[in-house]
Amino acid sequence: MIQNPKYNNLLAELKRLEHVAIAFSGGVDSSFLLAAAKEALGDKAVGITIDSPALPRYELEDAIAIAGLIRARHIIVQSREIEDEVKLNPVNRCYFCKKVEFGAVIEKAKSLGIRHVLDGSNADDLMDYRPGMNAIKELQVLSPLLEVGLTKAEIRDFSKDLNLPTWDKPAYACLFSRIPYGQEIRLEYLEKVEKGEKFFIDKGFRTIRVRCHGELARIEVAVADRIKLLEEPLASEITQTLKSLGFKYVTLDIQGYRRGSFNENIDPAKSTGFEHG
Repeated sequence: MIQNPKYNNLLAELKRLEHVAIAFSGGVDSSFLLAAAKEALGDKAVGITIDSPALPRYELEDAIAIAGLIRARHIIVQSREIEDEVKLNPVNRCYFCKKVEFGAVIEKAKSLGIRHVLDGSNADDLMDYRPGMNAIKELQVLSPLLEVGLTKAEIRDFSKDLNLPTWDKPAYACLFSRIPYGQEIRLEYLEKVEKGEKFFIDKGFRTIRVRCHGELARIEVAVADRIKLLEEPLASEITQTLKSLGFKYVTLDIQGYRRGSFNENIDPAKSTGFEHG
């Protein structure tokens, strides 16, 4: 049992809601929120995962495993189509994407008789661009972690106390964030990215983005890992693997991984929703 005022406030807020559905991705925040909701509400806390083209198979497997570890009810909603507004990939694509995905969570929750839908936004998200924050507000999705003032560091610490394997899980964003704004999102692009990133994960890279610029793959890894990519035989294996997936050119971004690298040249005042990817 965690003895902390913020955690106690979170449990009290969840108990007040009585019956909740959590938009559950298996990431750090939603896993912690589901675990806390399970503690507060037992079987009246349900995790709902939208299985869309934006979600890699290994992330779906993680979500299933984590929900099982928490012993929480877990529902997977199939949504394998890419909506036209999302497919065109405008700079505010994430706004439309969140409208679609959270709309599906809300619809499923209503079918279960659940009025309150929650997401894992936290206090740190107020200091950075947050994917589809406007969409979440418009849909009246609740963000209890943010409401009680929990930061990402606190969520990781509490997750460790709860023995959640996500306590040190790297940040993740949907596969759509690997495609430059204005470039149409296609299933074949997402498949290349997913398989490419899985290759790096299997090689031990914890932070990895394969940005898909059409026929070119731009690789972002943690700054400390950049030199590893240039060492043989790994460098040749990377090239061969990514080319076998359909990329013609492979390049390393020497700046290393940074959140939302496609957002760097966008004026936030002119866009509705951003992403961290």
